[in-house]
Amino acid sequence: MVRRANGSGQGSEAGGQGSTTEGRSVSYRDAGVDVEAGDRAVQLMRQHVARATRPEVVGSLGGFAGLFALDVARYRRPLLASSTDGVGTKIALARAMDVHDTVGIDLVAMVVDDLVVCGAEPLFLLDYIACGSLEPARIASIVAGIAAGCEQAGCALVGGETAEHPGLMGIDDYDLAATGVGVVEADAVLGPELVRPGDVVVAMGSSGLHSNGFSLVRHILFGPVEPDQPGGVSVAGREALARREEALGTTLGQALLTPTRIYARDCLAVIETAEVHAFAHITGGGLAANLARVIPPGTAAVVERSTWAPPAVFGLLAERGGVSEADMEATFNQGVGMVAVVAPAEAEAVVRTLADRGVAAWIAGRVEPLPGGAGEDGVARLVGTHP
Repeated sequence: MVRRANGSGQGSEAGGQGSTTEGRSVSYRDAGVDVEAGDRAVQLMRQHVARATRPEVVGSLGGFAGLFALDVARYRRPLLASSTDGVGTKIALARAMDVHDTVGIDLVAMVVDDLVVCGAEPLFLLDYIACGSLEPARIASIVAGIAAGCEQAGCALVGGETAEHPGLMGIDDYDLAATGVGVVEADAVLGPELVRPGDVVVAMGSSGLHSNGFSLVRHILFGPVEPDQPGGVSVAGREALARREEALGTTLGQALLTPTRIYARDCLAVIETAEVHAFAHITGGGLAANLARVIPPGTAAVVERSTWAPPAVFGLLAERGGVSEADMEATFNQGVGMVAVVAPAEAEAVVRTLADRGVAAWIAGRVEPLPGGAGEDGVARLVGTHP
């Protein structure tokens, strides 16, 4: 299992005597890269990585590559699925609040819930953490969140890379990315090819904003970025994050940093018990744009707003920012984090299965033929008004 630190050059530069400038020996630390801090970070994260495993993982932390023994006898025609993503500017709020153990869950969610959309079971994930200065406790906290997300998704964290980029990134800056791999039978791939008129759209409730639209969130709540402040958020902004909002039932910061719900295992459970034709992961672009990606030409998914009320955090943002409904729906999930498109006879059973697993779910709409016929691209429309 690979887990390296200071990947921007540790292997070729850190072990030498150092170069000489004007008679003085110069070390890698003088250039801003602390190899010892990287080693400490790896030690601190070991306990977290060890929890996020599967029986197929081969080897232990510290190698050059992560090994995973795919049991090919388990499948008839296995296809490997892959996905890569990041967390985005939600990280700025984590930095402003000095809370770093939740964005790792967001990272895993963005990757594994894209995998499961095609019906794939997430198998393993590798992360990449780039930072301006490697602070071991903070890196370990981030990885703890990544490991927790992998546990929720049922996939293994087979390794990753932590790279220190002094001079390129600010001392407290960091960014996250990850790539995941899953497996699905070739004859069980889900997608628009299976969707047909009459299918039912089942919505699954989100845990909040998830990990999209935070550039607009920050613009609404905190105004211009202040580069010299943590996460670019002013002192007044950080005070607002710590303030309890009665409409939210918690502090503003806690509501905004609520981790993305991971649906992978729930979707796999639905596949096992019902005829599912497609899933849509509701991320950047909102419900209509993402649902349209799995709707075939000549049809439209019509979703009734009357079937749910968006959580209070969306109303707060719309009110304080004067954001139109159209812009809110084109930016945020509005309370729907995943959608299943299922055969009509299966819809109620799917809702029950999800409810039994603790996922709020409801019938939100149907797939209808477009008047223009098969020549038109598939679309998704939201109609009516929220309660």
